[in-house]
Amino acid sequence: MNWNRLTDVAQLEEIKEESHQHPVLLFKHSTRCSISATTLRRLERDWNEQEVGNLKPYYLDLIAYRPISNKIAEEFDVWHESPQAILIRNGESVFDASHYDVTFDAIKEQVAS
Repeated sequence: MNWNRLTDVAQLEEIKEESHQHPVLLFKHSTRCSISATTLRRLERDWNEQEVGNLKPYYLDLIAYRPISNKIAEEFDVWHESPQAILIRNGESVFDASHYDVTFDAIKEQVAS
């Protein structure tokens, strides 16, 4: 799995634009949380690019970049949680999940719909 790092709040506008061409996944990860670490490892282990097509995954270390995490909650109208996966399509959040509900199968299902 090749993560794209989310390190600048300005990237959110680019992600919104990009999501009009293909779906985008934002994964918010807390480096201080064992549930987040487990969820990240499971997602990376199960990831299969052929099954999600052109979905582009972004990784946010929300401890290092908390202002970006806050802006994501505001911009995409999602409650902040960690770990959290948010699927962006056409500039809007169309799916979000947190904790152990973040699974490759759940993401794959949403990408296919």
